[in-house]
Amino acid sequence: MIELANLGYRWPDTGSCLAGLTLKIESGEKVVLLGANGCGKSTLLKLMNGLIFAESGELRWKGGTISRARLKQREFARAFRRENVLLFQHPEAMLFNPTVREEIAYSLRQLGTDDTDGIMASVEYWAAELGLSDVLEQAPFNLSGGQKQKVALACLLALDPQLLLLDEPSASLDPATVGWLVDTLVHSDKTIVVSTHSLSMAAELGERCIVLGCGGEILFDGPVHSALSDIGLLERAGLAHRHRHRHNGELHTHVHVHDWEKD
Repeated sequence: MIELANLGYRWPDTGSCLAGLTLKIESGEKVVLLGANGCGKSTLLKLMNGLIFAESGELRWKGGTISRARLKQREFARAFRRENVLLFQHPEAMLFNPTVREEIAYSLRQLGTDDTDGIMASVEYWAAELGLSDVLEQAPFNLSGGQKQKVALACLLALDPQLLLLDEPSASLDPATVGWLVDTLVHSDKTIVVSTHSLSMAAELGERCIVLGCGGEILFDGPVHSALSDIGLLERAGLAHRHRHRHNGELHTHVHVHDWEKD
């Protein structure tokens, strides 16, 4: 479905980068993108979504190259934006309509359907699925962080995309909604790439794990359970560290695994 061939990118303001990324994601795969903060997970998802463009290498979608020129072709761009969607880590960046109802309906109106009844039926369905039915007439900016995240997610799911790119999707969600999200993703037939630095979430969300190093390189690409059981790998990725302490007069060294999302 999507392929990266020696992809490279550097942010001009920070100097952080992704270097020589090569990987393929097949239709229907569930992939977890693991890495510490600042390693380039969000950047990689934006590259895969065609929001930014690589300085080197190539991105292919269903066998065809994605470029600025191709995304200026109206019909292709409409199809691509409906099939390949990205949930931002901070939902405020995605929300701008006067009501939640209009927010969920917006992308459906923009990306190819004039069926008003069908649009409203889809809005009602996804609002109910995500517990948003009672806030459909409210302004998105008045909602809590978790509700905003749900609205942004409903906007994407309403499009019935083929590829879901999710950047820290459990951020701000209550435990019940996180459980619903995990169940939905695991049992979905869609292709899914989920970025996280939560090892507990990684164990539930996918079958394949791609671990990014602190320099934006791929350290590992394989089964999730293999990555999570490799303490040395997690240390190199900045997801675990060794610390020392004294106990009964003796110096001990322990490995501490980071899991910032547990709170």
